[in-house]
Amino acid sequence: MSATQRRGRRIMMEPQELDAYLTDRRTCRVATVGRDGHPHAGALWFGWDGTALWLYSLTRSRRWAQLRHDPRLAVVVDDGDAYGELRGVELSGTGVFVGEAPRTGEPCPELDAPERLFAAKYFGLDRMPHDGRHAWLRLVPDTVVSWDFRKMA
Repeated sequence: MSATQRRGRRIMMEPQELDAYLTDRRTCRVATVGRDGHPHAGALWFGWDGTALWLYSLTRSRRWAQLRHDPRLAVVVDDGDAYGELRGVELSGTGVFVGEAPRTGEPCPELDAPERLFAAKYFGLDRMPHDGRHAWLRLVPDTVVSWDFRKMA
């Protein structure tokens, strides 16, 4: 992560807080850009390995088609109801397709760790169940902006 958060330093998450938060959360919102310049946002499950965000997306989705044309994306993970409870992270950068698309389970050493993490987190399994409809995107963020309004108290 190359960019440093310039604003809101008082409420930004420390690295260990950020890791714990992204490891614990289950749903993110992924924003992509279409050929016509219009944005598209949709919810996805994700895995965080401490360096990269791993997204398992349908290959016949609008998101996938847009990322094939323009791999830039932004992802937001957030929660909280009352103003003083709001917290979250925005990660942005360039998505990289990893493994076969759609994923059928062919050996891909780069996916061993993310698939174990994802299978345990979402399915309670030791191995990733492949449905032949999804594939992997990896986002090593260029920028990360975080906030935790609970720190203002």
